[in-house]
Amino acid sequence: MSSADDEIDKSSAPLMEHLIELRRRLIWALLAFFLAFLVCFHFGKQLFNLLVIPYQWAILWAGFDPAKAQLIYTAPQEFFFTQVKVAMFGGIVIAFPVIASQIYKFVAPGLYRNERMAFLPFLIASPILFLMGGALVYFFFTPMVMWFFLAMQQTGGAGEVQISLLPKVSEYLSLIMTLIFAFGLVFQLPVVTTLLARVGLVGSEGLRSKRKYAIIIAFIVAAVITPPDPISQIGLALPTILLYEVSIWMARLVEKKRAADEAEAKSESSEVSS
Repeated sequence: MSSADDEIDKSSAPLMEHLIELRRRLIWALLAFFLAFLVCFHFGKQLFNLLVIPYQWAILWAGFDPAKAQLIYTAPQEFFFTQVKVAMFGGIVIAFPVIASQIYKFVAPGLYRNERMAFLPFLIASPILFLMGGALVYFFFTPMVMWFFLAMQQTGGAGEVQISLLPKVSEYLSLIMTLIFAFGLVFQLPVVTTLLARVGLVGSEGLRSKRKYAIIIAFIVAAVITPPDPISQIGLALPTILLYEVSIWMARLVEKKRAADEAEAKSESSEVSS
């Protein structure tokens, strides 16, 4: 393999060519999002019904008939804009591989070959971890939160008035989307930490010494992002703390690999000098 592969791409285009390339990448990314948005908007009701399934599970857990699950909207335009939000959310998710590839294609020519090879695994791991966080919200966290709220209902009877939960479509969508984005971002912690460790900005010992502060911050952030109930806050804080421990382990692996590479390079240089 030639040494040119290890150097930055020599075709240093003028500023105008870089701007033209940036515009081309943006057009492809926006086009992918727009097409995905149209498809998701066409199937907006079906997608929203998929998002309602965790609520139906919660109703079943609470001992009610999930077939009678009911959501309401109190403004004429509310459900329409809810479908628009669903379409935007789905469009971002579907178009993300195209958007990420366009970002990579724009940035890659300015990177060394080893930097490109190091960056690519993170580009693949990031959406996978985001989907893992979203799956945790969909299959476990949202049903658990909605079950908690359903358990607060009053069925009526002697000495108590009937109080039933009738979520608005916009508020339910806002809840589940907020949780999905929150968990998806939290699941990026190992990726971000590993990248910072590779460039030497953080180390495993530093992360380990700041563990107690990280635990406090995790609960504070969970209290701000999630609904004001203990299940939601603990449910977000615990995975955050677990991922922080994973980040410490990943940073340690990076340090071991760096030490091994430095030892190998030193050994090779000593052999050459001898």
